[in-house]
Amino acid sequence: MAQEFKLKDLTSVDLKNGQKQEAEVEGIENGKVLLVKVKDQIHAISPNCTHYGAPLKLGVVTGDGRLTSCFNIATGDVEDAPALDPLAKFEVIQKDGAVYIKGDEETIKAGRRNLNLKCSPKGNEKVLVVGGGSGTVGTVEGLRAGGYNGHITVVSREGYRPIDRTKLSKALLADVSKAAWRSEQFYKDASIDIVEGDVSSIDFGNKKVSTSDGKSFDYTKLVLASGGTPKMLPMDGLNGDLGNVFLLRAIPHTKQIMEAVGEKGGKKIVVIGSSFIGMEVANCLAGMKHDVTVIGMEKAPMETVMGQQVGKIFRGLLEKNGVKFYMEASVEKATPSKSDSSKVGAVHLKDGTVLEADVVIEGVGVRPSTDYLKEAKEVQLEKDGSIKTNEEFIVPGVKDVFAIGDIATYPYHGPGGNGTPVRIEHWNVAQNAGRSVAQSINNPGSKPKPFIPVFWSALGSQLRYCGHTPDGYDDVVIQGEQSPEKPSFVAYYTKGDTVVAVASMMKDPYMSQSAELMRRGAMPSKSEIQKGVDILEVSVPVEVKM
Repeated sequence: MAQEFKLKDLTSVDLKNGQKQEAEVEGIENGKVLLVKVKDQIHAISPNCTHYGAPLKLGVVTGDGRLTSCFNIATGDVEDAPALDPLAKFEVIQKDGAVYIKGDEETIKAGRRNLNLKCSPKGNEKVLVVGGGSGTVGTVEGLRAGGYNGHITVVSREGYRPIDRTKLSKALLADVSKAAWRSEQFYKDASIDIVEGDVSSIDFGNKKVSTSDGKSFDYTKLVLASGGTPKMLPMDGLNGDLGNVFLLRAIPHTKQIMEAVGEKGGKKIVVIGSSFIGMEVANCLAGMKHDVTVIGMEKAPMETVMGQQVGKIFRGLLEKNGVKFYMEASVEKATPSKSDSSKVGAVHLKDGTVLEADVVIEGVGVRPSTDYLKEAKEVQLEKDGSIKTNEEFIVPGVKDVFAIGDIATYPYHGPGGNGTPVRIEHWNVAQNAGRSVAQSINNPGSKPKPFIPVFWSALGSQLRYCGHTPDGYDDVVIQGEQSPEKPSFVAYYTKGDTVVAVASMMKDPYMSQSAELMRRGAMPSKSEIQKGVDILEVSVPVEVKM
């Protein structure tokens, strides 16, 4: 039952448009709301992001009424990844020299509004989604939240409901119930059928999808979101011929890794690959008191994306946690353990270095999971096995088919993009693409949802990154503290005078502000930043220009 709750120590709300203020709710332990003024109106909403609980007082308010990341202030609804649940919204009442909100105690404590997607499907419309990852979550929840009342079926080879895949490398979660975004009951109530199956072929003419176990599924709209398949190195001992050599992509992989490393610590673990997955899993295992070594081909970890200077910061953070590095190194092979010839015992580098290993984890990238399309004459795969789409993620040449996530190559219109075809392997990108497709299905003819790629990583400190560098970058302007002891910086990646990407660590909300400015074509130039322009002082225009 809704009632009035007084906000502590407030006699009135004195905010300018775009300003926000966190306030305590009297009479509710740890009860808080965020007051925001936008378009001359005061709103009260939940104070933390419903994704991982980041304080929204550090978010960015835009002129069109968004609070990143990324909610509609007037309604609390989700407008952008990564959050799934909307914020709770409360009426604000100012009277008798005090400020009150109207709501119920349970909702204030929950800090979110439970998303109700209950539906009883009607008619002949059938959306079929291939894959069970982030793109699928964005698609199916976007469809139901947008009013779609047709049938929805998800065919996934993983055999379980969609999970937060980022927790696999960051925390090595091996329990579906802890990694899943939603309960099984949630999908039942929403009439979203999740079926285990490995898609083997698609008859686009008859709109039918077949699986390797002989099942078939009809569709009126098809969304291909089959994700990536992790690669194994084609070398002796590393191509599946020795035990305790693992990939990392799904729950079974984390289960196998955790069973092999045990709970006592002290195992010698070699991680091949210094990309985000390799670095995150190395950091996680080092935190479990294992002896971890990372092998990378670059001069610094994640150098291709982040640059050498920033890569060195990440290396320092992990070294502080006990991780050892062999950089600019090439792997030759792995050899069996002397005590058990069926399992790995060492990794050999081409320079003759031999690294003892109880466990090896390969983090050397993924390829698009599109084997089921190799015989399809209607779809021409790109050289990397991906599917080319337009801005709406529509697959040319076939009717009512979309492709999103790791398998999609789409035109990028962010800073420096100019429509360049890109394939981006980010959880956030896949979910936003799914939301865009849901919008296109629910509202035919609507413009595609504009978004800037964003990702985050846990490497001792929280890294945040926005933008993309399809044509590379020629300079990095770093402002702030770069010491691994206490990193606090913003890095601007530039191509000519254009800022094409921004990374930050312990500098919220610089990344969120950058992403919103990029969406609107208002990001300051490299020369402006070098002259002292602070992007937090740049107002975010209303109009989106993507």
